[in-house]
Formats: sequence, C-alpha cells, structure tokens
Amino acid sequence: MLTEASVLHPALPAAPPAGLRQAQYQRLRGQIPFLYLLLAVNAFALAFTHRHVAPPVLTLWIPAGLILACLVRMAMWLRPVDVARYDTVWIERQLKRTTVLAMLLSVAFVAWALALGPYGGAYQQGHIAIFVAVTVLGVIFCLTHHPTAARLVCSAVIGTFLITCLAVGTEVVIAVAINIALVTAVLLKILHDSFDAFVKLEASKNALLAERRQAQQLGEENARLAATDVLTGLPNRRYFLSVLERTLEQAQPDQPFSIGLLDLDRFKPVNDTYGHAQGDRLLQALGDRIRALCPPGATVARLGGDEFGLLVPGAPAEAETLCDALRDAIRRPVSIGDISVAVGCSAGIATFPDAGTDAHMLFDRADFALYHAKRHGRGGMVRFSDALETLIRSEQALDATLQTARLEDELSVLFQPVMDRVGGRPFGIEALARWTSPRLGAVSPEMLIAAAERTGMTRAVTLTLFDKVLAAMARLPADMRVAFNLSALDLCDGRTIGELAQRIEAAGIRPARLMFEITETSLVSDMVTARAALERLRRGGARIALDDFGTGYSSLAALHQLPIDMVKVDRSFAARLNDAAGRRLLSGIRGLADALAIDCVLEGVETEAQLLAAQRIGFTLVQGFFLARPMPIEAILDLPALRPPLVSPARASSAA
Repeated sequence: MLTEASVLHPALPAAPPAGLRQAQYQRLRGQIPFLYLLLAVNAFALAFTHRHVAPPVLTLWIPAGLILACLVRMAMWLRPVDVARYDTVWIERQLKRTTVLAMLLSVAFVAWALALGPYGGAYQQGHIAIFVAVTVLGVIFCLTHHPTAARLVCSAVIGTFLITCLAVGTEVVIAVAINIALVTAVLLKILHDSFDAFVKLEASKNALLAERRQAQQLGEENARLAATDVLTGLPNRRYFLSVLERTLEQAQPDQPFSIGLLDLDRFKPVNDTYGHAQGDRLLQALGDRIRALCPPGATVARLGGDEFGLLVPGAPAEAETLCDALRDAIRRPVSIGDISVAVGCSAGIATFPDAGTDAHMLFDRADFALYHAKRHGRGGMVRFSDALETLIRSEQALDATLQTARLEDELSVLFQPVMDRVGGRPFGIEALARWTSPRLGAVSPEMLIAAAERTGMTRAVTLTLFDKVLAAMARLPADMRVAFNLSALDLCDGRTIGELAQRIEAAGIRPARLMFEITETSLVSDMVTARAALERLRRGGARIALDDFGTGYSSLAALHQLPIDMVKVDRSFAARLNDAAGRRLLSGIRGLADALAIDCVLEGVETEAQLLAAQRIGFTLVQGFFLARPMPIEAILDLPALRPPLVSPARASSAA
C-alpha cells in the first residue's frame, strides 16, 4: 500500500525518514520565495506591455491581485522556521498545501495571460509566449526539491497554453507552444533525475549519520564498559585513577579531598569454603550496598579482588564518616542461597594535600594506612598521619640498609628448644632469624621479613639463613631435628624451593631431620601453589609443621588440604590456660591432632602454672620462655641429653 508521501513523489520510499523530509523542506524554503518573486516580476512586466491595448481590469486589477498574492506567499516562506522541530507529518502537510496553492496560482496566471491574447499585436502575443516559457522555467528550477508540484504546475500551464494555441493560434504560435512543451518535458525529466540523486544523497548521508551515531554509541558503551567493573557494576580501577587525576588537576590547597581504600577481611575463607561462584555473589551483594551508600559527589570503585576505593571531597571527617558507614554495611551478614556469610572490612585514608599532592603519593599513603589498619587489628580504620609518615621513612631506611647489607655477616640464627615433658628432654629445636645491622642495630625478625618482601630479597635472605641452619645441623647430633620457617613468598617461589632441596642434598643432611614451618597467612595468597611446594619438600623426606595454629580462619582447611605432620598452637592460647573455656578449647585442639595422628606443640608457655595446666590436658610437647629462650648453637650443644626426633616416640618407632 502506498502512503501519501509516495504518491506525492514516487521516488521517495513508502515511509521516508524524517531526516529526508526535513532536508527536502529546508531546500524548498530557500527556493520558493524566488519563484513568487519571479511570478510577480513577470506579471508586472506583462501587464506593463499591455497597458495601452488591454482594458484596466486585465492590466491593473487582476495583475495587482496576483502580484499581491505572490508577495504575501513570499513573505510567509521567508519567515524563519526551525525545521528540525517538526515531524514528517507536518512537513508533508506543508508540501501538500504548497502543491495546491501552486496549482491555483498557476491556473490563475495562465488564464490571465491567455485573456490578454486578443489584445495587441505580434509583439504583445510574443510576450505572452515568453511569459509562459519563463514561468515554466522558473517553476521547474524553483521547485526542484518538490517535483510533484513542479509537474502539476507545468502540466497545467503548458497544457492550457498548448490547447489554446492549437485552437485559435497561428502556425508560429502553435510551433512556439509545441516547442515550449517539448522543452518543458525534457526539463521535467532532468528535474526527476536530479531529485532522485538528491534522495539517494540524503539517504546516504542519513545512513552515514546513523552509522556514525551507532559508532559513537558503541564507543560510549565501550568506554563505559572499560571504566566499569563487570562483576559489581561499580567503576573500576582505571576509572578511579582517571577521576583522581582530574580531581588533582583542578584541586586547590584550600579544597581538601580524601581517597580511601577498603579491603575485605575474611573474604578468602568464603572462596575456599563455598567456592568462587559464591564469593562472586558475595562481592555483587556488597557492591550493591556500597553503591547505595555512595553520596553525590563521591566516587566509589572496585579496584580489584576484594579491594574498593573511595574519592570523597571535603574534610577528612567526611571520608571517615563514609568509611564507617561502608564498614558497617559490609559487616552485615549476606544471604547467598541457603547460606549466610559475614565478612569484615579494614580501611585506610589519605587526604590531599596533607598526605600528598600527586596520585601516586596519595594512593601509596592510603595503601600504607590500610596495611597499618590490617596489621594492628582487622576491621579498623586508619587515616594517614605524621606518625605513619615517620614509619614510612623508617621502612625506607630499613629497605635501603637491607639492600646494601652483607647478609653472610649480618644475619644469624638462634635456636629455641621444643621440650618433651614426658622425657624431660629437648624434642627438637626451632631456628629463629636475627639481623644485626652495623647502621641500625638489632632488627626484629618481622621487620626483616617485611623489608625482604618489599625489596625482592626474600630468596636471598631465606637461603642465607638456611645455609647457616645447615652448618649448625652439621654440629648437632645426627638424630637432632631442626625446624625452619618459610614465608608466603618462599612457598610461591619454585626457584627457592628447588634451591632448598639442592642445598639439603649438597650438605649431606638427612631430609627427615628438617621440619619446615609455615603459617596460615603464608597460605592465603595461593593455596594450590603452597600445597605443591610443600608436597615437593615432603617427597624429599622433610616434615611440615603448621605454625600459629588457631589464629586464622582456614586452619582446619589447611589440615585437610596440606601434608601436615605437626601443628603448633599459637602462643595466645597459652594465656587462656587459667580459665575453663580456654582449657576446653585447647583440649579439643589436642584431641583433633590425636585423631589426625599428627604431633601437637603448645607455644608461648611462660609460667610454671601454664606448664602444669598444659600437662593436665594432655600436652607433652611445649615451647616457651619458661622452658628455654632462643640461644646460639653453642648453648644448644651444651644442653644435657638431647633426644632425636621432632615426631612423637610412637611414630618414631613405627617409622623405624
């Protein structure tokens, strides 16, 4: 079925797009005023040449009315109109009205011109033919973008003129009329082709614009996706850093803002216990809570893993208030299917310009504040301060000193016995790292390990200490076992594990004399890699101990997934030996170790009362300052009657 638009001009599609109609109407508005001006001028000229031969009604009143109508229509077309505001229906209505008015005026003009035919001589009659021809040419050129009206007007004018000339004209007049009709037909064909080209051009332009809009939309969508975290729908790290950079470019010293880093506590156990799919669902739920609490003007983003970032304008108190609200929201339990899980959140805040004036400095100091919050009690919030700045500078000095240290000379090893209260003799000894720097003096083992991790010297420190342990083992009785601590980076470094195995073989030490101690925190980063490293050491003959047992959230999972031969109960439990609940808990841990057929050591025994209480609930292997402090190898060699194994006597006999 053809629409009104296709009937008006067959070259148009059945439903022309609004852009095409608007372009057609816009071009027409620039041409039609000249058409009316042409008609008015031609009518005046024709009336002027007939003023002495035709009656006044034909040379004054009728042309005056026609000219006035032309001027009124010209003025209407010259009025400014915002074509983009009007839809296709309105434009088609205007085009249809233009066609009707053009027909009426054309009939009126040709009728008036023919009415002047009987008056005057050959010159006046020739002027009438010229008037018709010029009018037709003007209509064709001025209605180029409205071919329907052009065809109708030309047909009416030329048809009437030709019929009249054939009926009453001379041979010359008839020849002129036929000539004008043929020229008009050719020009209408050219007009049709020209308008077809215009339609195709506009269609191509509209298609190009549509493709450009689509490309722009795709670009905007890609930009949005590139700046959005797919899992939570929050902005991602890239977007967060770009906003931080823009904020810094516009920031003034008297316009502070803060960046905060949030890190989830106890998130990894959710992944380990329920799977990564449930962990993702938990992050999505927490992302919804975070988004709901984000106030106008603030930016909250997921930076990766279980870490989120904040950018909060205003005083530090506003960032602290938002952090508190987010921590409270995150701590609320989340229902995931049939289970309910709860995690915590630690936060670190750095404020511009006090903590730094560039993105790198602000981010690093917020990260250090977060690290400080997690290190001194998970679930807290720390704002970067002058005290932390001093601590950073001291760490920088520590790192620089370690990088230039003579490890062979400055690192040493002390040994602390693990006592067997049944036999009253050392059950084995644990090697403890010590660093004495000529510049800094004695540095704690914790600071040594942290500095080694920051500077990438973990392998060098571990292997240097292990060489010293092997040298000490050569002086110990052949049945004496020694425990050596491995860090998280050691477990994740296949080269370090290989070097340890090579050194054991080169030293000629029986691997069964070595017990490698790990902590639960060293397993958090990559349980799969840790398990592979421990199984490699155990296949070589060494034993594995899980240190600080009971302080983490996946200790039971570690016992299930890893090749563990011994658990060492964290020293914090020894302080609970004086209350009934603490003793029941320790008794349960001791029973669990017996059920799994692994040895169990209670660390941190510092008083005789603790020792007696530990013995009453079944602990035979104990370690602590009350029994023996860390000592050099020479003092160990002076201890009376060392007994060999770092395993229980029952298991030692079965192994034999």
